[in-house]
Amino acid sequence: MLETLIALFLVIGGAFALIGSIGLARLPDLFTRLHGPTKATTVGVGGILIASVLHFSSRGDGLSLHELLVTLFLFITAPISAYLIARAMLHLRGGKES
Repeated sequence: MLETLIALFLVIGGAFALIGSIGLARLPDLFTRLHGPTKATTVGVGGILIASVLHFSSRGDGLSLHELLVTLFLFITAPISAYLIARAMLHLRGGKES
């Protein structure tokens, strides 16, 4: 049962990462292109990291915290970097601050 759950998280994570990567390559401008890596790819990598936590925690070594730290770092830095990229683009275009 645990292997099925791990496989499910890997497939879901891989699908989200693929969809986010395709969105990054195919969307027309920077503002829409930011949605690919910040939303779909973040969820995809999060799913893969959850599968990794389940796998390594089930081996009897206790709870694996390395993946949890990577997930926390990813979920904190991805929105911040997207915000900074969008603000820089608005500044270059001469847009007004909101």
